[in-house]
Amino acid sequence: MQNEQNRQPALRKQLSPLHVWAIAFGCIIGWGSFINPGKKFLPNSGVAGTAIAMALGALVMVVIAFSYAYMVPKYPKAGGEFTFTKACFGKSAAYLCGWFLVAAYLTNVPMNSTAIGLIVDGLDGSADLLKWGFHYTIAGFEVYLGEMLLAMGILVLFGILNILGVKKAGFIQAALASLLAVCAFTLCVSALVSAKASGIHMEPIWGFDKKAAAAAGATAANIGEFAHRGTQGVLSAVLATFAIAPWAFVGFDTIPQAAEEFRFSYRKVMGILVVAIAFGCFVYISNNTVAAAALENWPDRVLAGEWVLLVAAEELLGAFGKVLVGVGVSCAVLSGIMGFYLASSRLMYSMSRDGYLPAWFGKIDEKHGTPKNAMIFCIVISLSGPILGREALGWFVDMSAIGASIGYFFTCVATLVTMKRAGDGTRHLAVLATVGAVFSVLFMVLQLIPIPGLSGVHFSKGSYLMLAVWVALGAGFYLKQRKHFSGDFSEGT
Repeated sequence: MQNEQNRQPALRKQLSPLHVWAIAFGCIIGWGSFINPGKKFLPNSGVAGTAIAMALGALVMVVIAFSYAYMVPKYPKAGGEFTFTKACFGKSAAYLCGWFLVAAYLTNVPMNSTAIGLIVDGLDGSADLLKWGFHYTIAGFEVYLGEMLLAMGILVLFGILNILGVKKAGFIQAALASLLAVCAFTLCVSALVSAKASGIHMEPIWGFDKKAAAAAGATAANIGEFAHRGTQGVLSAVLATFAIAPWAFVGFDTIPQAAEEFRFSYRKVMGILVVAIAFGCFVYISNNTVAAAALENWPDRVLAGEWVLLVAAEELLGAFGKVLVGVGVSCAVLSGIMGFYLASSRLMYSMSRDGYLPAWFGKIDEKHGTPKNAMIFCIVISLSGPILGREALGWFVDMSAIGASIGYFFTCVATLVTMKRAGDGTRHLAVLATVGAVFSVLFMVLQLIPIPGLSGVHFSKGSYLMLAVWVALGAGFYLKQRKHFSGDFSEGT
């Protein structure tokens, strides 16, 4: 088996620093940064709570990024966190890390695809261009054949582009990520110079109890009655968004997945990580703040379930504002699909190469030098997204956050182990790795354990159910392959 794998074509080194930044930034910023201001961020955390939570989340991610920057040159192989964990803690721990990373990466592809219908629906007014053919309802969300076919077509197209070569995929990713950044900056500048945007529109700045306000039929005039107040209210507002920071910033950690395909010095990894995280933080905070600043009655819009950022952009810039948001969120969705396809396929390729998944997943396309079979599997799994609809897949957001947190934790503790083994690194790096590990555990605690007095922070019932199913599936596969995991620490790499 090993000799056969050695004869397989290798992944090709074709990714430039721009390509890698685009992969990370495109994965960080997806549908959520454009749709969640009205759906989650403004009601849960308000303008101030969201800004503080995202800034703190970005800071924690930069702290964790130091561990990634240290580990990538040590283990420059596809697989990233999975590879780090196997080298430091053995096969069982690597399987645990890899299994949840698959959830973190792959679930983001169908999640992004379900936003395609929302984009068209938001831009076409009353035309309802995609609402045709048979339709049904899942978890209160109507799924139409037209929306399903468009999303599936895009999933297949971008999967094929990934198969055709990482250089082509990297070029398209760079174009999408750059256009996304231009749209976000343009919208931000427009809000800064427009007389229609005002700080007085941002109340309640810490958000409000959306469920209670909706039940009472509240409006912008009396929304203050349901606003988050006091120390406990402010803490809940900040933590509600801070707890999902691993999901919000998942994507910067996809960089190690493509480490075998870098055609530049690994010394540049830290700079690329920081720039990608900083761009992501800016887009989250800017979009959320613009949505509130441009709309005097934004609480009414939130309670009505409207696409708040789109309405705000139209208020600021007219039809051009709608186009700007449409282009921006389209680039975010497409770059997310492209980037997470790449990360998921490389992770599965690496797990297959090490015997954790069937050898079929580890086959490299001789012509294009890409893990073709792993990509085909990712495409097939992702096609479930348009079928299930948006609300049912919302549960996977929490799954993604847990998977990312586990990946961050193992990378940080693997850094500490590797530093001790190699006798290098600095005290400064050791402190950062320790802090990163602690915050990774904190994220998991906030997501999994209900804390009295803190609302909107922990998992929903559907998310707990999906987590139980994913754990059961992983345990079943582990037991089936238990012979592979014997002699766990017999190898150092």
